[in-house]
Amino acid sequence: MRKEKFKYNPETLSYDKVEVTWGERLLKISLVVAPAILLAFVMQIAISSLGLFKSSKEAQLERENEFLNSQLTEMNSDLALSLAVLKDIEDRDNNIYRQIFNAEKYPDALREMGTGGSDKYDELMGYQTSEKVIENSKMIDALEKALYAQSKSFDEVIDLAKEKEQMLASIPAIQPVSNQDLTRLSSGFGFRIDPIYKTKKMHTGLDFTADTGTPVYASGNGKVIECEVKKWGYGQSVIIDHGYGYKTRYAHLSEFKCKVGDEVLRGQEIGLVGSTGKSTAPHLHYEVMKNGQKIDPIHFFHSDISPEEYEKLIEMAGNANQSFD
Repeated sequence: MRKEKFKYNPETLSYDKVEVTWGERLLKISLVVAPAILLAFVMQIAISSLGLFKSSKEAQLERENEFLNSQLTEMNSDLALSLAVLKDIEDRDNNIYRQIFNAEKYPDALREMGTGGSDKYDELMGYQTSEKVIENSKMIDALEKALYAQSKSFDEVIDLAKEKEQMLASIPAIQPVSNQDLTRLSSGFGFRIDPIYKTKKMHTGLDFTADTGTPVYASGNGKVIECEVKKWGYGQSVIIDHGYGYKTRYAHLSEFKCKVGDEVLRGQEIGLVGSTGKSTAPHLHYEVMKNGQKIDPIHFFHSDISPEEYEKLIEMAGNANQSFD
């Protein structure tokens, strides 16, 4: 039963019954309910922003995000390690495997070929983990590119290994004259006094003194590509192409024992020592060329002399001050 209210009337000296309208009742109700609604709204915002209370679905998604972030971080570390290992393999390829076969290193330009522009990662942007995903994607692309290049390089190394026997037989490896008397080396590779002009000049080979008619031997398997005859310079000389970038020259010969086009074997007689061309005494001028560059032949006598004889040969080559040509 609703409680009735009365109000004292001084004019009539009695109590009159107070009648409450519906508007007044609604106003009173609003004054009570409105603050409660406002308070509930504020609390909802605070709870949502602070994350004090989460639904089971939100909590599950958050756990999944944390797991994915940790996996992306771990993947990044694994990719970095893989790239480091592959870089070590590249270094071994260039500085060990290819050196064994006297091969040029695999071209950097082929290792660094691109795999696409930066716009290929645009579709990965706009997410909470975009930065990590893009970084890992770039590392994966770099790894794929490097692996492909390395596989092509190893294909070449395998081919070189298959040709090893032929290559080892072809590369210059013995002295072009008999090793019976090592004192016959008269001039080494480097700057020497020219016997004619008496000035310092680059001597691009080794001079072996020997009697006219002494046999001259091919220092490796190959093909005779030149039997040159000149009144000056090298005089009568033979050039052999051994393949793999190597060529050898045998100069100042008195006689040829081969002709252009002949396939010769290491140790096969190709000519006789003489003193033709620009020569002051009978001797053999011997040169080794690698990819068109003349290099010191003294490093290519490992197959027919002992270590002691080799040391003696190097000493004599360094002490010789004047060439014979």
